[in-house]
Amino acid sequence: MKMKSIITPAITLSICSALFLPRVAKAQDESQERIISDSKAAKASFLKSDPSMENLFKHASGYAIFPNIGKGAVGVGGAAGKGTVYEKGIPIGTAQMVQVTVGAQAGGQAYREIIFFENKDALDRFMQNKIEFSGQASAIAVKAGASANTNYRNGVVVFSQTKAGLMLEASLGGQKFTYKSLK
Repeated sequence: MKMKSIITPAITLSICSALFLPRVAKAQDESQERIISDSKAAKASFLKSDPSMENLFKHASGYAIFPNIGKGAVGVGGAAGKGTVYEKGIPIGTAQMVQVTVGAQAGGQAYREIIFFENKDALDRFMQNKIEFSGQASAIAVKAGASANTNYRNGVVVFSQTKAGLMLEASLGGQKFTYKSLK
């Protein structure tokens, strides 16, 4: 009698796991596929705005593309987005960006961001979650020729492209990244 009371919940748990775990895994795979697809579209948009950026894509050790970052603020602000990390043009992982800012700011904005890594060391630091941007770091707005004379700073250069919205700000803050390998 005691054995039957232990086996029944164990069988029920096994059946539920077999039914629901594949759905969770499939949802994660679909989310990764969507982020990779959106990142490819964002890359095309960056290149359309500045064709000379092709040089950076070809020569960088790696890059991270965040195709959809949402940002909002009234005094205190925040932003977040997910993206794809590439090494030599091949997707190797995903990343999440979170930003917090404080200062004179108001509005909301959607934008894209791309981070180029000059060398393997800079890419490795990013993958080890050791890259953060402070208030002194700023992204270069993408327009024709913007990337032609770009200089890396600590092995990194950042570009952004506004998608929609209006943001007025004079603020300080920082971005934090979390990398996750594709499996």
